[in-house]
Order: sequence, then C-alpha cells, then structure tokens
Amino acid sequence: MNRDLLTADLERDEGLRLKAYQCTSGKWTIGLGRNIEDLGITKAEAYMLLGGDIDRISAELDKALPWWRSLSEPRARALFNLTFNMGIARLLGFPKMLAALKAGEYAEAARQLLDSRYAQQVGSRANRVAALIEKG
Repeated sequence: MNRDLLTADLERDEGLRLKAYQCTSGKWTIGLGRNIEDLGITKAEAYMLLGGDIDRISAELDKALPWWRSLSEPRARALFNLTFNMGIARLLGFPKMLAALKAGEYAEAARQLLDSRYAQQVGSRANRVAALIEKG
C-alpha cells in the first residue's frame, strides 16, 4: 500500500486538527482523526511531544530571560521545570524570585518560590524545585 497516498486520503477525509476536539461520535480526537480518548498515545509519541516542548520552552526562556543559560545545570533545570509547569507568562509573574535567582541569591529565590500560591498548589514538586534553586 502506498503510505503517502493513504496519508493524503486520510488527511482529506479526517482533516488535520492540531488541538483536541470532540469528533462526531463525541470522542476526544487530535491530529488526523486520532481517538485519544480510547487509544491514548504511545510512550514513544509522548517522548516525541516532550522533545518539541523542550525546544519550545528553551526558546521562550532564551527570549524572556536570556541569562537563564548562565545558571548552573540544576538551577537551569529548576527554572525550566517551572516554565514547563506554569508557562512563561506565569513564570514572569514571579519578579522577586527571578531577580534573586539572577543575582545569585539562591536561598531568597527558593524562599520566594515556596512563599507562593503555586507552591501550595503543586506541593512536593515546589519543594524539589526550590531545593534545586537553593543548593544548585
């Protein structure tokens, strides 16, 4: 079977949707008719999506906080983790934490993170990220 022709047929008949939607039978679907409600995704697909997210978030951090790459690897990972979880716009709503992190005041940056509604919402994740920020 010609895979390219089959793909073209399915793209024409299913349509390409890059955000989840409910198909005519009410199932959550994405892409070219992928029923994610019943089928989900494979582990390989999940890691492929994550790779794209890592590239996108790195670019967002490069644009908004170019100094983030000068942080130690654990602190850069912590900042990335926060951005992955809350998005760049919400991360920028932590100006005191970011200023302390940029200035090398790591205990204060960690304290600012833990003294937030976000920390209450995510619990132990905030503790882990704050420890990475403080101890590097």
